[in-house]
Amino acid sequence: MSHLVTDHALINNTRIAHGTYGAGEPVVLIHGTPSSSYIWRDVLPELVNAGYKVHVYDLLGFGLSERPWDPSVDTSVTGQTPILEGLLDLWGLDDLHVIAHDIGGAVAPRIVVQSPERVRSLTLIDVVSFDSWPSKRTKEQMHAGLQQLVDAPDADHRTHFQQWLLSAVQNKERLAQTSLDTYLDFISGPIGQGSLFQHQVSHYDPKHTNTIAYEKLGALPVQLIWGADDAWQVVDWAHRLHGTIPGSELHILDNCGHFAMEDQPERISALLIDFLKRKG
Repeated sequence: MSHLVTDHALINNTRIAHGTYGAGEPVVLIHGTPSSSYIWRDVLPELVNAGYKVHVYDLLGFGLSERPWDPSVDTSVTGQTPILEGLLDLWGLDDLHVIAHDIGGAVAPRIVVQSPERVRSLTLIDVVSFDSWPSKRTKEQMHAGLQQLVDAPDADHRTHFQQWLLSAVQNKERLAQTSLDTYLDFISGPIGQGSLFQHQVSHYDPKHTNTIAYEKLGALPVQLIWGADDAWQVVDWAHRLHGTIPGSELHILDNCGHFAMEDQPERISALLIDFLKRKG
């Protein structure tokens, strides 16, 4: 296993793990929950081979980035926005393509709305939007109270979230053989288990997306990619976004779940490269 984020930078006094690959037009990849930049491992090389300079990072509180102990540090999608802005300044980017997955798709639109002149195109893959989240299953767990999950023994925690992660894909065998343990390791153990609830689950709140002016995203090229079998963000939300964002393109992938880059990395890569070349 080789992680994509090999460098570290202090952004707003927090340590962010990041990486840069290739040369050409800049592309920034933003992951979601409960994953990390590792989810782009099969897509990033294809973008580099197609002639793009790809920037990737782990959200604050995720993956190899810092897990702040101070509860006043905002690791919600709203709090992640200035982190991305700081990284764009670090990388010297003011004309870039943005590709985002899951809650990364709640961070990216804020950059577009605030600074549309900085973004050349936007691709959203199985993202949260409007009041689409938490998913039905997670909402039921939150209503039942999370403390039991927070206090669960490590073995029980890992078993519970192993099934949760497997529900994000159609090809469960492939996930189990490749990245499942990596994702589980990040959200388990003495640091990961508490961090999952402090920095991720506690911020699953549609207040962060209900205020996004999605219609304004139509000022630039927007592509939507969705798994037809997404059980976390059902495909109805893709159609709502498509109808709200003027001029957006929509691709629905059969036999594909929420972690689309795990189920169909080749198809995702092809769609991304085609879109970037057409809209670049």
